[in-house]
Amino acid sequence: MQGIHVLLIEDNEGDIVLTIEAFEEAKIKIELSIARNGEQAIDLLLKKGDFSSVKTPDLILLDINLPRKNGFEVLDFIKNNDSLVQIPVIMLTTSSSEKDIQNAYRHHASCFITKPLDMDEFQKVILEIESFWFNLVQLPQNPTQ
Repeated sequence: MQGIHVLLIEDNEGDIVLTIEAFEEAKIKIELSIARNGEQAIDLLLKKGDFSSVKTPDLILLDINLPRKNGFEVLDFIKNNDSLVQIPVIMLTTSSSEKDIQNAYRHHASCFITKPLDMDEFQKVILEIESFWFNLVQLPQNPTQ
């Protein structure tokens, strides 16, 4: 599928680089936007200020531990906004806490993935995301592009 716009909401620069490299090494053609904190993510999703021309994402990769607003607050915002609710949100985090997993699904995350620390394993996760979310699943057309 071409033209997939992914929003990565992540504050750790190393994880941002790792995610970009994993998509590049997997030769996955996407448009990637990055928000480095929860408030910036919400501004991007609402197309406020500098983000007025950013496309609405087709898929969101969301970390839990973010400055300003945490991942659960961002997830709650997305799933309670009529124009954003249909966007699949993948919780992609270093946490494997049962409490975090329960909380993510309680807030209607599409899935919860614990980030592997090994680059090769992380690349496999990105390939699985690509295989499932970009090839198998039909994502909804977003009228707010």
